[in-house]
Amino acid sequence: MQDWLKSEPLVIDEARGVWLKDTAGRRYIDGVSSLWVNVHGHGKKEIKRGDPPAVGEARPFDDAGLSNTPAVRLAEQLVQIAPRGLEKVFYSDNGSTAVEVAIKMAYQYWQNQGRVKKTKIAHLANSYHGDTLGSVSVGGMDLFHKVYRKLIVKTISVDFPDCYRAPAGKKFPDYAFECVDRMEKMFRHQRHEIAAFVAEPIVQGAAGMIMWPKGILRRMAEICRANDILFIADEVATGFGRTGKMFACEHENVSPDFMCLAKGITGGYLPLAATLSTKKVFDGFVFPYKDQKTFFHGHTYTGNPLCCAPALANLEIFEKERTIQKLQPKIKYLAKRLKEFYRLPHVGDVRQRGFMVGIELVRDKKAKEPYPWEDRVGARVCEEVRKHGVILRPLGNVIVLMPPLSISMTELDQLLDVTKWAIERVTQNN
Repeated sequence: MQDWLKSEPLVIDEARGVWLKDTAGRRYIDGVSSLWVNVHGHGKKEIKRGDPPAVGEARPFDDAGLSNTPAVRLAEQLVQIAPRGLEKVFYSDNGSTAVEVAIKMAYQYWQNQGRVKKTKIAHLANSYHGDTLGSVSVGGMDLFHKVYRKLIVKTISVDFPDCYRAPAGKKFPDYAFECVDRMEKMFRHQRHEIAAFVAEPIVQGAAGMIMWPKGILRRMAEICRANDILFIADEVATGFGRTGKMFACEHENVSPDFMCLAKGITGGYLPLAATLSTKKVFDGFVFPYKDQKTFFHGHTYTGNPLCCAPALANLEIFEKERTIQKLQPKIKYLAKRLKEFYRLPHVGDVRQRGFMVGIELVRDKKAKEPYPWEDRVGARVCEEVRKHGVILRPLGNVIVLMPPLSISMTELDQLLDVTKWAIERVTQNN
């Protein structure tokens, strides 16, 4: 905050396509989709228009025991495009709450069944799932979570590697599977206590864009199923095309027990989230009124029709404009251009899955020695690109690229050229 107070804040006044304009009239490429939410570009008229009759007639209200037309239609469409078996939709308003809903629902499911010892939630040691206390409880990043350790509930932490920094003598991808073998033994031993396991599938975003080798996701899902543990897939960051498919679970044909959605669900226009679950989970709450086994959870703006309408428009654009298909050449081109970054002396690793990219900067490439936190190398790179018309946001020493899926090849080149130049400039004297 001390550094921030000394700087002049950037205030965005307009946005169109992948471009943002500040109050001084300067233009910037939105290189991180406005914190990973924007999908089809800013000012997309189809989303801004949404569904005029539904929006005009409906009013926001608490969705407790009621519903509205846009919410019903959106739930139907989400179920159609989601992995097989996900048949029920519970709305909330952001990624943290979507995960919180899944955690509470998984916990209560077992309580309702009379299996009262199944109370523990497992998560990856280097995970991030949001900022509410329940989602912080399943977070494993000291930077974000350490200060709250005495405030949150106790959970089970599962070791999983950042394969770039695997221990000496361990190699990618073998080390990742070793970690999953240990996870299997732990889950088998504690299966009567573990209610659920939560993970971001394929890509761990805030952990530093850690990419999983092929087969890890499917293996994790199989371990959970074999041990009667509910699997929560946090697709808040990876959903809606970011990995090259609509949902990351599709890469390995995995059907989780819960799938958490937010960020891109409305194309980045309004706050909305959804927790999808199976009929098995839903049926675990079907009891007489007198039993008091209702899922007592809700938000004032749950299922807000004004937010569900642009979400419907977002899904319509995916279908009409063939967004996922048109993205594939861009993904290949991005992969080709990213190889250039390895030639920079202080780029240790470049990680990509679809349109999610992490470029890790190191002081010593051979030793994989990170820059000290106080050097602010990632932050300085992002300050430098801003001077040249690009907005990025770092994760420590990892530079994140996650532009809107609608970015053109020319704009993609500009984003990469400026980022590469800024990395060279900032690191040449470090």
